[in-house]
Amino acid sequence: MKMRLFSIFLMLLLISSVLLSNTFAQNYTQWELPDGAIARLGKGRITQIKYSPDGTHLAVAGGIGVWFYDTSTYQEVDLLTGHTELVTTVAFSPDGKTVATGSWDGTIRLWDSTTDTYKKRLIAHNLSTDAITFSPDGKILATGSADGNIRLWDADTVELTKTLTGHTGRVLSVAFSPDGQTLATGSDDGTTRIWDAHAGKRKNTLIRQGAFVWSVAFSPDGQTLATGNYDSSIQFWDAHTGTHKMTLTGHTEGVLSVVFSPDGRTFASGSGDGTVRLWDAHTGKHQNALTHWDVWSVAFSPDGRTFASGSSDGTLRFWDPHTGKPKRTVTGHTVGIRSVAFSPDGRTLAFGDWRGAIRLWDPNTNAYKNTLTEHEWDAASLAFSPDGKTLVSGSGDHTVHLWDMTNKTILRASLIGHTDRVYSVAFSPDGNTIVSGSGDNTVRLWNANTGQHQKTLIGHTEEVFSVVFSPDGNMIATGSRDGTVRLWDAHTGAYQNTLIGHTDSVWSVAFSPNGKTIATASADNNVHLWDTRTRKQKKTLTGHTWEIKDVAFSPNGKTIATASADNNIHLWDADTGRYQKTLTGHRNSVNSVVFSPDGKTLTSGSLDGTVLLWELIPSASKNRQ
Repeated sequence: MKMRLFSIFLMLLLISSVLLSNTFAQNYTQWELPDGAIARLGKGRITQIKYSPDGTHLAVAGGIGVWFYDTSTYQEVDLLTGHTELVTTVAFSPDGKTVATGSWDGTIRLWDSTTDTYKKRLIAHNLSTDAITFSPDGKILATGSADGNIRLWDADTVELTKTLTGHTGRVLSVAFSPDGQTLATGSDDGTTRIWDAHAGKRKNTLIRQGAFVWSVAFSPDGQTLATGNYDSSIQFWDAHTGTHKMTLTGHTEGVLSVVFSPDGRTFASGSGDGTVRLWDAHTGKHQNALTHWDVWSVAFSPDGRTFASGSSDGTLRFWDPHTGKPKRTVTGHTVGIRSVAFSPDGRTLAFGDWRGAIRLWDPNTNAYKNTLTEHEWDAASLAFSPDGKTLVSGSGDHTVHLWDMTNKTILRASLIGHTDRVYSVAFSPDGNTIVSGSGDNTVRLWNANTGQHQKTLIGHTEEVFSVVFSPDGNMIATGSRDGTVRLWDAHTGAYQNTLIGHTDSVWSVAFSPNGKTIATASADNNVHLWDTRTRKQKKTLTGHTWEIKDVAFSPNGKTIATASADNNIHLWDADTGRYQKTLTGHRNSVNSVVFSPDGKTLTSGSLDGTVLLWELIPSASKNRQ
């Protein structure tokens, strides 16, 4: 009896542990949400990773801020937000008490890492801050920017002490020598410059013609300076004399990040060729190649026992640097989102990214469901069939895929015919036809059941960015880089009319639910509303400060949502055209917006690598509280 009770106890303990683990793993979808948002799916792009000095945490800078992971559990434990654009770089002070972050928004922020509170904001550069580091004694903060300047700050008073000038391009990387006497900077002007860190005087310039410098790193003994270059090479230099020592070759694309192990015996490099390579730091002999996607950042743990890499596929990988074997993979980060789509029953949200992955989530529980990976390039457009059983995707790899949503597999071989990237796809209301628009300037119609090509609509003179069926299925509207919207008979493919009014590319076209209005969004920053019957322009919606990437009607036809490269979403009254509200929270261009089938939620996908769910109509449960 006691044994049985003990077994039951262990089983309950195990179940509760799993439930708590799953709950904890999903909590991050609620962290640091902007006003009006109810969830964030995806953690955003990865730009740089850094270990804390004590090795207990890994900081991951990226699309929306800086995530912190507990290195013993590999769980996210904190998120710092505040920058208004992509966070490009992060650094810990030597004592680990301060975290510095740099961003495309041109500012530097200092944070108290013990309380996770914001301490100071520095407006340092005219353009983005791309590199940041503390001196070994923690007294100097060095920052590099797109304006070509390096600024030195007193880390305690945060006063600017010196500005180092000389680079003619972006400063992409900065590093102090171990003794703190020397500062090295790498730039896309093709040079690495060596500076006296205290006097601010240039000591040397290392030139590698035609190869701008992505990353610089000193060896722990301070004798060697390594540079990772765009021409796929790694150069070792004498840190004192600037004499070239050796070249490491093996990567086939630009080397984006380089780092020495704490003991100085191993050197690691991450590249756009999708590999992490480990080298003998003394001989330059290649030791191991670890496969990853484009590797933006690499880092050794302070004890040298773990090596971490962050990639453009949105994963963090932890490796044993001695054996080259993987220790752990952390998922959840995502590259720029190209498209979002709701299933007709509202139970599945699909979003496609720049790497061609299509992720499926439950928008009601914020739980990740699955990832579809067959496209070789971006999943630029997604659409569910009216019955929700099929998902169609168009990609930069020139193909259209059909997916069976029951078993999450390819339903039919790729619909091949376009000779350029496919920007947009849509189902007809009866689900029997698929329309696709492409960079080859054509619109194609396909049989959704057989996958056979039916017709090609020719008329646009430049890329076709958007295609859509009218609600009654009788008309197709297409928007193009040529600045026009063309109307076609959906059954015969016959050209009907051209809507002219935009002065730049038409990124998105949408019909109102009753079919009486067409909304067109353009790179001219405007949305035009057209009368479907008369083909006359009715209203123009103005307010965005940059090109409008997407437009959508709410299911009841009363609201229009627009997504823009100005990082914002605007809501408008569809009848009067009056501006209603701005949803702010993305840190980069908002590429796609879609309403849930019940109209209570708006979903937006951004180049910052996240999808935000915005509550438009509070749920009944919330109203009762």
